[in-house]
Amino acid sequence: MATLSPLFLLLLFHHLAVTVTSIGVNYGTLGDNLPPPTTVANFLKTNTIINSVKIFDVNPDIIKAFANTGISVTVTAPNGDISLLTKIDAARQWVVTKIKPFVPQTKIDYILVGSEVLHWGDTVMVRNLVPAMRTLHSALLAEGITDIKVTTAHSLAIMRQSVPPSAGQFRPGYAKHVLAPMLKFLQETKTPFMVNPYPYFGYNPKNVNFALFRPNRGLVDRNTKLTYTNQFDLLLDAVHSAMKAVGFGDVDIAVGETGWPSVCDGWDACNVANAQSYNGQLVRHLEEGKGTPLMPNRKFDTYLFALFNENQKPGPIAERNWGLFRPDFSPVYDSGILRNAQKPVAPGRGGGETKPLPTPAPAVGEQKWCVPKPDASNEALQANINYVCSQNVDCKPIQPGGLCYAANDVRTLATYAMNAYYQANGRHDFNCDFSNSGVVTSINPSHDNCKI
Repeated sequence: MATLSPLFLLLLFHHLAVTVTSIGVNYGTLGDNLPPPTTVANFLKTNTIINSVKIFDVNPDIIKAFANTGISVTVTAPNGDISLLTKIDAARQWVVTKIKPFVPQTKIDYILVGSEVLHWGDTVMVRNLVPAMRTLHSALLAEGITDIKVTTAHSLAIMRQSVPPSAGQFRPGYAKHVLAPMLKFLQETKTPFMVNPYPYFGYNPKNVNFALFRPNRGLVDRNTKLTYTNQFDLLLDAVHSAMKAVGFGDVDIAVGETGWPSVCDGWDACNVANAQSYNGQLVRHLEEGKGTPLMPNRKFDTYLFALFNENQKPGPIAERNWGLFRPDFSPVYDSGILRNAQKPVAPGRGGGETKPLPTPAPAVGEQKWCVPKPDASNEALQANINYVCSQNVDCKPIQPGGLCYAANDVRTLATYAMNAYYQANGRHDFNCDFSNSGVVTSINPSHDNCKI
């Protein structure tokens, strides 16, 4: 009988390791009609190809529900815990209380320290992020837990440039002082850098096929001459190039969130066909294991957003319609994750707002502005200013000497910045969400010589 050499077995194992992709889902709970976690866990185990879930907290009921299911869990330490986790004693107590009771019965893959901290966090939170990640990793080891990785998820606001993908760059302020030290830690611990790419947020009717994995002419990178046929690959390669530019191109990438809503406020980007095309073709693309043009045959642990339509999420209608399923487990559309062939269910059943009255576009002469909500904190508003001014929006009027500059008045500065972003991006309600800190108004916020 022929025998296989150890070298052959090693190569075979390596081939399998790089071609098998983990397809997970974000499991949010902002709904008053959602099934209990144990029912959710059983449904995912028996009916879907999902092998991992990501939650936005450390909910003990959810963590426990996935014990012995074969479905792993990624948990999130809230942004408010970041400062606490920089102290080793507090971090060890956090692990003892929130993680240790559930392992190894529940397989926890990752602990995310905060969520999109560089996008929405204040200066102190950003400064503490990498130290908190290192300290939490040390706390896990101190408690004898060696198989849980520590990382954090980023919005693509960390990017200064994404096109062409070979010239991807991080924003200079973060590249050297935050992202490079973070990538060094991830390299040392063999942990992926996690990003949340959403082609939906860059929707352009002229390039809709490119965003939705439909047949298209493709985009050629002028530097590498590689051809891109979808925006998902382009965004991941841009991130990879940015990582390589700061010396860490060997760190893996994971996708913390990506998806497409099936309904929104009258915008043509949102419909069941588009959501089905994006998520369904993405699942197929990931299963093929071909990687991207710059990262061929690389696998990317990917978490689809989101499991359910959640009827209590604030903000525009789209926020309540990202789900692959309604709360009764009926599919909103065929996303390709059910084990058996599924038929899309007509809209109107279960949770979420599947038959909204569209919000009409502003009539001729009607004007709208985006302003801060009355209860928005100064920290949130400063984060909004930082974000807007990194998006090629003209912020000169709110700089010293500008007509809208107001020293030490963050709310006034944010009013100009948030509205400028809203107006520049088509005056869609979702462009004024700003993590639920903005609101659309018909009252002109202009003041003195500042015309808004």
